[in-house]
Amino acid sequence: MRVIVSECLLGVACRYDGGSKPCAAVRDLCAKVGATGVCPERAAGLPVPREPAEQRDGRVWLRDGTDVTEEFGRGAQACLAQALRAGAPLAVLKAKSPSCGSGVIYDGTYTGRLVAGDGVFARLLEKEGICVVTEDIVEKCKPSVEHPVAIVLGTGLGHLATLVKPVRRIDYHDIDGFPREARPVPGHSFEATIGTIDGVPVVVYPGRPHLYQGYSAPEVTSLVRHAHELGCRDILFSCATGYIAGNAHEGLGIITDQINLTGKNPLAEWDEIRDLESPFVDMSDAYSPYLRTLARGVADDLGITVEEGVFAGLLGPSFETRAEAAMLKTMGVSYVGMSLANEVIMAQALGMNVLGLTLATNESGAAAVTHGEVRSAASAYDDDFERLVRGVLHLL
Repeated sequence: MRVIVSECLLGVACRYDGGSKPCAAVRDLCAKVGATGVCPERAAGLPVPREPAEQRDGRVWLRDGTDVTEEFGRGAQACLAQALRAGAPLAVLKAKSPSCGSGVIYDGTYTGRLVAGDGVFARLLEKEGICVVTEDIVEKCKPSVEHPVAIVLGTGLGHLATLVKPVRRIDYHDIDGFPREARPVPGHSFEATIGTIDGVPVVVYPGRPHLYQGYSAPEVTSLVRHAHELGCRDILFSCATGYIAGNAHEGLGIITDQINLTGKNPLAEWDEIRDLESPFVDMSDAYSPYLRTLARGVADDLGITVEEGVFAGLLGPSFETRAEAAMLKTMGVSYVGMSLANEVIMAQALGMNVLGLTLATNESGAAAVTHGEVRSAASAYDDDFERLVRGVLHLL
């Protein structure tokens, strides 16, 4: 996997003040991938050190009033050419910069105030479909003992729990909010394991309760809240799904977005919703673009066939009719299942970084299928699923 990185994050003295802004998390990521360092300002021939620059009124200005819009544009184009030659799907750029900032940038008053916006180089990369993040995202997603990665496993995928070097086990029934009378459906287990996989701290939940079993939305999202209470900032969800013919095929998939058709929302029934700053949770990037890009890169590097698509969460427990499958196809859905949607809403409300992986085992709305056949089909992908998850953990 190739990654474009702002050189100042790697320790190169190229900033306006003649210094750098090395980031340990970014350096660690770059040690595991093929990294190409860039600096649009240096590529434009601007001196080091120099006056600080900020964007204002669609232009880029130095603090002394010099208009350097053309220079920044020329440097950004040169660095974009490097990115395209490298074939990098991901760029990690310096936060807030008028060239590399993503999401927020300095407002042009040189007072440190921030406004919504992107840097000149960041905008070019995004137009090319390259995922742009700042060092803040890389640091936030990096796991530690205090911030393990939560992994919630779905039907037929629970074998991954056997990879954990355990430190502690927790019966689900001891988790606050988990339904006391709940019993796992076949292919699930109700005992969480805290430990490590390949040295990466994890909390693995090898099963989940479902709405179709009669449990409430807050109950089926209790594992997400538990993971958050344990300090998890990244949460990897997996689930077995049906695929919508024409939009996806049998096999592994990376979930890019979701449509919640369960008729439930955990935030509407959760007593602690009043503790949030606002009950109105942004779902525009519920599935982390950064984690999705890492997963795609791992799959490509390891030769694992993985598709990408939108997930639709239905209540269940009945499988979809042919008419329902046809409807979902027109909605742009690739995968359909009976879990996940409410869990992702809760994770987003808690500020967690979500990666959704699915194993599509059967064509939705086609020939009759049983739960046992779903589990049997999942076993054929054990090895690829394991390699994909371990590869993502390694990059984190």
